[in-house]
Amino acid sequence: MLPRALRLYPNLRLYSTTSMLNSVEKQRRFLSFPMFAVVGASTDKSKWGTKILLWYIQRNRPVTPVHPNVDELEGIKTVKSIVDLPSPTETALSIITPPKVTLSLLKQAKELSIPAIWIQPGASDTACADFINENGMADQVLWQGECLWRDGDGVIQAML
Repeated sequence: MLPRALRLYPNLRLYSTTSMLNSVEKQRRFLSFPMFAVVGASTDKSKWGTKILLWYIQRNRPVTPVHPNVDELEGIKTVKSIVDLPSPTETALSIITPPKVTLSLLKQAKELSIPAIWIQPGASDTACADFINENGMADQVLWQGECLWRDGDGVIQAML
């Protein structure tokens, strides 16, 4: 039987048919990377992008904020774009942006061989899901409602 969301919205394509890893395995893989980057943080602490940036900072995770117009967020020097990340192939990327921006970031991340991507709830749409599935990225991208802020500590505890 199809998941309820697909029965109610038959055109919704959020589920991968090509992923070999389950969500928990992808979360553990994501959090095992040595570096992290956040796209979508701002100077507004009430925004989810900033909350995700603070999540990394509060857990002493090496994180780079990505922001095209601000030089520093939460005391950390930003980079203007993910193409400016010092070691993209060793960096797990958190995305908290509107879906159209997310799609552009997914395309850049694929070109840069970024190995793991966590798209926060609300930051993706069917175009993003289609791109992920059509480009063989289902095992490296979390985009089906997983939330780092909500789920991350439990994943870290399970990894100990």
